[in-house]
This record gives sequence, C-alpha cells and structure tokens, in this order.
Amino acid sequence: MNENKKEFHYNFGGKTITIETGRLAKQADGAVLISCEGTQLLATVVSSKTASEEQDFFPLMVDYKEKFYAAGKFLGGFMKRESRPSNAEILMMRMVDRPFRPLFPEGYNFETVIQLAVHSYDPKADPEVLAGIGAAAALTISDIPFNGPAGFCKVARINGQFVLNPSVEEWEKSDLEMAVAGSKEAILMTEGEAKELPEEVMADAIMWAHKHIQGLCEFLEQIQREVGKPKRAFTPILPNQKLMAKLQSDFTNDAKECLKIHHKLSRQDAIANMEEKIISIIKEKPEDFGLTAEDNIGKKTHAAVDELMYKIMRKDILDNHRRIGDRKLNQVRPIETEVNVLKKVHGSSLFTRGETQVLSAVTIGGKDGEQMVDAIAGISYLRFYLHYTFAPYCVGEARGYKGVGRREVGHGNLAERALKGALPSEKEFPYTIRVACEVTESNGSSSMGSVCSGSMALMDAGVPLRAPVAGVAMGLIKENDDVNSKFVILTDILGDEDHLGDMDFKVAGTANGVTAIQMDIKIKGITREILDQALKQAHEGRMHILGEMSKTTSSHRKELKDGVPRIGTVKIAPDKIGALIGPSGKNIKGLQEEFKVTIEVDEEGMVKVISSDTKSIESTINIIDLQLNGPELGAEYEAEVVSIKEYGAFVDIASNVSGLLHVSEIAVERVNNVEDYVSIGDRIKVKVVEIDRFGKIKLSAKAIAPLTNRKNPKK
Repeated sequence: MNENKKEFHYNFGGKTITIETGRLAKQADGAVLISCEGTQLLATVVSSKTASEEQDFFPLMVDYKEKFYAAGKFLGGFMKRESRPSNAEILMMRMVDRPFRPLFPEGYNFETVIQLAVHSYDPKADPEVLAGIGAAAALTISDIPFNGPAGFCKVARINGQFVLNPSVEEWEKSDLEMAVAGSKEAILMTEGEAKELPEEVMADAIMWAHKHIQGLCEFLEQIQREVGKPKRAFTPILPNQKLMAKLQSDFTNDAKECLKIHHKLSRQDAIANMEEKIISIIKEKPEDFGLTAEDNIGKKTHAAVDELMYKIMRKDILDNHRRIGDRKLNQVRPIETEVNVLKKVHGSSLFTRGETQVLSAVTIGGKDGEQMVDAIAGISYLRFYLHYTFAPYCVGEARGYKGVGRREVGHGNLAERALKGALPSEKEFPYTIRVACEVTESNGSSSMGSVCSGSMALMDAGVPLRAPVAGVAMGLIKENDDVNSKFVILTDILGDEDHLGDMDFKVAGTANGVTAIQMDIKIKGITREILDQALKQAHEGRMHILGEMSKTTSSHRKELKDGVPRIGTVKIAPDKIGALIGPSGKNIKGLQEEFKVTIEVDEEGMVKVISSDTKSIESTINIIDLQLNGPELGAEYEAEVVSIKEYGAFVDIASNVSGLLHVSEIAVERVNNVEDYVSIGDRIKVKVVEIDRFGKIKLSAKAIAPLTNRKNPKK
C-alpha cells in the first residue's frame, strides 16, 4: 500500500472531481492523477534548476496527448502509435499555456514543461477540462514558483441558462461553447464560439464561469496546504538596471522619433539603426552601461532597447492617449476590399486593413472533401473547415516555410469558429466548404483579417451566410496589476502594440451578435470593467469594418460561378438505399457513368447528386425517383426498346424500370407485326396508362404520337 497517496474530492458543476497525489510520477516536480466519471488524466510538471544568463524569455512548453487505448480504440491508418499531435491536441496545449504563462514570476526564465496525458476516457467527463485543472494542480503543489492557483472550466448556454462543463449530448443543444481560465482575483483567458449572441451575454458567461473557478481555486489551495512543497528560491533574470537607466537618459528622444514612423518596416529599420548606434557607443566604454567586454553586447542591447520601447510606448498611450501612427484609441486602420480576385477559384477575396492583408480562397464540393477527424471520442467528419497560412514573407523575413505551426493552427481555428457561426445548415446548402486564408502581409491581427477575408470569399462563392462576419483585435495598456490602476483599451492593435501591451482580445461576429471570442493576457488578470469596455469598443470596431466590407459586397452571389459543381438533393426511404446502390454497386455506378455525375447517399437516405451540369443533375434525380418510386400514372417518358414480342415491346423508361408497350398501344391501326414499327435500341415517347396492383406498368405510344409502319408508311 502506498502511504504517500492522498485523494481530494470536489463537486464541480454536479460532477465529482478526484485529484490524487503521491502515487504516480514521483520524480516530477509536481504530478497529479485527476479523475471524473471514467476519465483519468495524468498531469506532470518539471522545471529546470538552471537558466542561462542569455535567456531573455520564459521557455514554457505544454504537451497534451490523448491515448487511444484510453477509449479502448486503435488508431486509424497505417501508424498505430500516437505520434504528431492532432489539431485538437495542439489547441488544448495553447489553451493551457496562455492563462498560466503570466502567473510565473517576472524573470523566471527556467525551462518548464507541462505534460498532460489522457489514460482513460468516458464521454461523460471532458478530458480538456481535466487537463486545465490538472495542470493547475500539478503547478500548485510543486516547488516551482507560480502565482497561482488557477482554475479552468467550460460554459454552455442551453435554453437561456448557463451550464458548467456539459456532457457531449448537452453541447448539441447549446448556443454557446466557451472555455474560461482564471485566478481567484481575475480572468486569465477565454476562448469560444457562439450563435450570434449579444456582448452582454458573453460577458455574463465569462463572469459566471469565474465564480465557479474561484471555488475551484480554494480547493487547490487546500491541496497545496496539505501536500504542497515549499516554492524554490531563484535568481530572476531581469534587465540590467544600469544599462536601462543609461538608455533612458541618453536615447529616449531617439526612441520617440522611431515611434513616430507609421510604416512598420521603416520603423523596424529605424529601431535597428538606433540599436547599432547604441552598440557602437557601448563597445567604446561598456562599464558606463553596466557591462563588460565579455558580455554579449548585441543581445543585451537588443533586449534593453525592446524594454525601452515598451516603457515609452506604454507611457505615451496611458498619459497622452498617443498611439503609433497617431491613431485614436478606438480608430480602425484604413480598409480596402476586393472579391473575385482569383478568376478560376470558386470564391475569393482580398482584405487589407492597414499593413495586414489576407487573400482567401473558397472551394465547395461534395462529401469526398470532408475532413475526417479520428479522436478518442470517435470518428467524425467536418463539412466546413478553414486553413490559415502565415508564410515568412508576410513579415519581410528571408526564411523558408517549414510547415504548419501551433500558432497557425490556433489562428485558423479562431477564424473557423467565427465563420462557422454564420454558415447555412446542410439542408440549406448541402456542400462541403473549405476556406484557405493566406496571410500576404501582417502587422496586427491576421486572424481577424482572415475572418473578414474569409467571409467575403464565402459570399463570392455563393455560400448563403446568415450575415457577413467581421472581427477586430483589442489591446490593453494597464498601469500596474492593482485593481484600481489606470488603463486604456486599444482598437485594432498593431503587432508592436500586441507585443508591448497587456492583452490581445479578439472578438468576431455579425451585426446581430458575437460568433467567436478569444482573450490572452500578460498580466495577472482583468476585471469586469475592463471586459465590458473592451467588448463595447470591439462592437463599435466590428460595425465599422462590416460597413467598409459592405461597400464591396454585402450578400452572397445568387448563382454559383461557371464550372463550380452543383448539388441536387433527393430524400429516399432508408430501406431503399440498397436498391439505389444495387448489387455490388452496379446501379449507382451505372447512373454515375451514364450522366457523368457523382452520387452520395448517407444512412438517413439523403441523396446528393453532384455535377457542374444542372441538366445532368435533374436527369439523374428523375431517374432515381423513377427507380425507387416507380413512374406516375399519366406521366410521359422517353423510353428505350429492349425486347420485342408478338404481343408488343418491352421498353425501359429508366435503368431497372420497364413497362409493356402492347400492340394495341403502338399505332391507331391494327399492328400485325411489332417489328414493322420498332426495333431494339429505338428511343420512343411513351405515356403511363396503367399500373396494376403488382406494379406492372402498361405504356402507350399512340396516346402521344402514334408510331408509323416503316415497311408501309402509307398504312
């Protein structure tokens, strides 16, 4: 029996969470096994005891992995071992990193790794919620310096009521899906999507979640008191105070001149030139700047200049409301928009806001374009997805593109959530839709640029969005972490304002409400006052951007472009799916070959016919209807003669749909020899005159246009 093992229980939203310590991963700095229902997750954290003096940032890494054995499943495909993280796992890593990073002390630049692994899975308990709580618990009981604890939860809204950490089935009924993290004092992070909800509802959901998080934090404090380790001492790596004082006294005016430059690359060049000037001066007499000849003067100068720019810009904004480029606090940069930029693409647009530009392309098609997602929760298929690409050239960097990174996955997911909230239902628009957003220039919020560009490209493709969607990024400059300290909210932040500010708060939606939201902070949290003002200012910015977009397009294209596949649909009874497919797929393959179409059918009997030729779609649907439901009495069809008998001819009005053209229904006169009137392979017009109780079909040619005797036309 393990004497060190301890269990702690907490009722969180009606479900009991159990945190176990002292049994697993005892050599980690902090480790807990967190369980709820049948879901169990191991959370560990380890931090290095040494840090390089040259290290000028906090190297935090989060790894989240869902083990397929946790759900009793094999991994799909050739590889049977979990390897590269899925998009969902990457998004979870980012969701843990973002709220916890600002809670580490300033100057704690020691490499720290949080590892989270799902070892058992039950659909009744969300492993992502447990991952956030488990990471917080492992950090809280460890000896790693951490200004926690912190809590994590998810919020739904069902029938107008908020629900904490809902089950899989409950999510289906919700018009809100939001993850929230926070400390006892303030909100640290939020991310989610909604079905055009008002800003007030979004703020209420965040604050409602925070109340539950406060109780969770008290629970983690209790665990810390019982099993937590004393926090280790460390020497923070902070800016050289003598160097900073010298730079402030000698180069503040130079720095202010740099900040007056509007163009990003020109401003960066000016700052780089200032750095070179400072480095050359320091090298002459490094001791005057608190350095020695052995120090990496270039690196230390770069860090100090960055800190100098940080302080000057923040002070200018807080005291004088003066931003880079002399913009007002709530002013959006100039916007330019175009659609139908790529002539052979199903839909495209170019959205430019200041020095941020996104080119978007839309592809629409059938089921074969769906994205399969293989996860421990099961296999699912996405009929809408967005891919975001941020190539180095968009920020003027001379390096190759090495593939999709975590940041691209996160930004793409946010833009996808924003647009998903305005998409038509599959019944209204039965297509698979892919949006590709290529960032061609970047200086602040390319993810929100992707929302705007993607929305316009979708409308250019003919996708009937419920309403156009736009997004804007908000920033925060706060004097200090005191609750009552001075702050300002910035609309449409630049890259420098993001880097030097305290918050990156992105809000996207239509004129009717919010569809997506994401907030990251670099301080210890924000209050309801800051949240309300940021949402209000974001709404004003979004409405302005929507107005600018409407100058180019405000509604979807009424007809799809030439060459774009069309989809026709027909509903059949599920028990007739086999008849449509035919033995070994013979019938459905025959229809596809005959009419040059693609046919898809789901388990519920929804049949999609896909082709760029609308006539082929109509003909195929008519034939399917004939095959499965039979012809209509009195309807006229074109038929093919397939066999001739003494008493008449058998004709096909569709594949596997035959009827008898009796001798009495061929011509007005008496027909003695059927072959005098028709031959095998002839196509003739017939009318359905009778369908007996056994389903046998009797046809007539003379009811439309009597056939003539070929051997004796006069007769």
